[in-house]
Parts: sequence; structure tokens; C-alpha cells
Amino acid sequence: MLTSFLMAVVILVVLFVMMSVKIVHQGYRYTIEHFGRFVRVADPGFNFVPAFFYRVGRRINMMEQVLDIPGQEIITKDNAMVAVDGVVFFQVLDPAKAAYEVSDLYTAITALSTTNLRTVMGSMDLDETLSKRDEINARLLSVVDHATESWGVKITRVELRDIRPPADIVNAMTRQMKAEREKRAAILESEGLRASEILRAEGEKQSKILQAEGRKEAAFREAEARERAAQAEASATKAVSDAIEQGSAQAINYFIAQKYVEAISQFATSPNAKTILFPVEATQLIGTLGGIGELAKEVLGSGDAAKAPAPAPRERRVAPPASPTGLPSAGQ
Repeated sequence: MLTSFLMAVVILVVLFVMMSVKIVHQGYRYTIEHFGRFVRVADPGFNFVPAFFYRVGRRINMMEQVLDIPGQEIITKDNAMVAVDGVVFFQVLDPAKAAYEVSDLYTAITALSTTNLRTVMGSMDLDETLSKRDEINARLLSVVDHATESWGVKITRVELRDIRPPADIVNAMTRQMKAEREKRAAILESEGLRASEILRAEGEKQSKILQAEGRKEAAFREAEARERAAQAEASATKAVSDAIEQGSAQAINYFIAQKYVEAISQFATSPNAKTILFPVEATQLIGTLGGIGELAKEVLGSGDAAKAPAPAPRERRVAPPASPTGLPSAGQ
């Protein structure tokens, strides 16, 4: 009888010990309650919790967790309906608060994130909700993290996963984008044409300036050439005048012969006549050319010959040629 009692006691002690030993895995924390009152937190590893007097209250996951924000339709500030869903990353820092300050931690975080998502996106226009996701994420993170601080929870990230405007708004946005791009293309094309016209006008301006400068330079050169020709003509006339003053008949013959030859050349180059009749004697032209030769000899002769007095001109009379009618010529 005594042996049976001892065996029963041993069995009860073994069962008590087995029920009192608690192994906590890494990344988790257990809350220990004494007759329903929280007393401590069991850390990872071996923990002895006397059975019947203490029990494990909550098993809290201390690792970072991901919670989906269910898709919902939100009305923006400009009365556009958009469908939004996202995710929330959080981590429990205080297992006692997470176990006893909120009834259902996951449901509470989901409801809090959904409500604040409606609040944040409802205060923004549709264009802002589509282009300012980072701002929406930051505002949600700040609001939700501040609200869950009393629960011993740290919200690490809030991300919008998808924003879906209605189909008609998407089509309108597509047309708007197309019109905007066509507008920019037209502006760029007009700016290109404007730049091209400016460059063309600038080129024409530079061309006219260069042409004007060329004409100016040509006129200057031509005037300079005429001035030099006039100076040469004046020098020649002065030389002839000086020779005439000194009584040189060859100078007079040279001057007359030069004018005579110029007049003959003008007749020869006249475009209004094919045949020209000169009522002059050929011997007179030969005599004039002989006078030019005498003048050249006088000028190019030796110094002594130049100093000698010029011989008196001999009078030559040449019979005029008979005219076709048998009458004397006009020069007789």
C-alpha cells in the first residue's frame, strides 16, 4: 500500500515538473500569469513555470511582421474614386503592452491603417495621390506609429501597393498625356523653326554686310585708281605744257596725235556703223606719227642732243586726194 502511494507521488511529481518546464523559442516571448495576473515575461530558452499556480498567458512574436491592408475604395479631394491597397511592417517591442493594452493587435493595426489611409488620401487630389506616394507613405507611417506607441509596437514601414483609378479617368489621363506631348512637340517644332529663321536672317545680314564692305573696298580701290590715273594724266599734261612753254613742236605734235588716235579708236569701236569714211589724208596721220617718233627721239636721245636747239619745223604740203566727184576735198 505504501509502495503504491509512493509510486503515485513520484508520478505526480514527474507530471508536475513536466508541466512546469516551458521552452521558449528564439524570436518569441511568453507572458506568465499568476492566477490570471501578469507577473513576468519568459525569455527564449528554458523556463520553469510551476503548474497549477502559474500559466502562460500570451505567446508574442517579437520578429518584424507584415500585415496586408485590404483593398478599399477612397474618394479623393477632387471627388475621384480610387481603389487602394498596401502593406504595413511592424515589430513588437514590449510584449506585455502588446498582450494586455490591446485586445487584438493585428485587427487593431489593420483598422488603424485603413482609417488613416482614407484620411490622408481623402485630403489630396487625384494627381497628388498618383505622384506623391512617398509623401502618403511618410504621413501614414507617422500617424500609425504614433497611435500604436502605447501598444508597445513600432511601425517600421507603410507602403501603398497599388492605386487603381476608374477606367474612364485612366482614358481621360491618357488623352491628356497625349495632348500634352503633342503640345510640347508643337512648341519644340516652332522653336526650331524660329531658331532656323533667326540663323538664316543672321546669315543674310552677315552676307549683306560683307557684300557692302566688298563694294566699299572696291569703290575705294577704284577711286584710288582714278586718282592715280588723274595724277598721271596731270603729270603728263604738265610735262606737255612745260615742253610747249619751252617751244618744243614735238610736244604739240604728241598731244595732237594722242587725241587724234583716241578719236579714231572711238570711231572704230562704234556699234552703230559697219563702214566709216574718213575725209582725211593718210599722209597726215603718217606725218603725225612721224612727229611722235621725232618727239621720242628727242626724249630718249643723248644729253647733248637734248641740249641742242630744236630744228625749225619744215612745212610740207601734200596734194589732197581727188574726191569721187572731181571736186576738191573739204580739207583743201
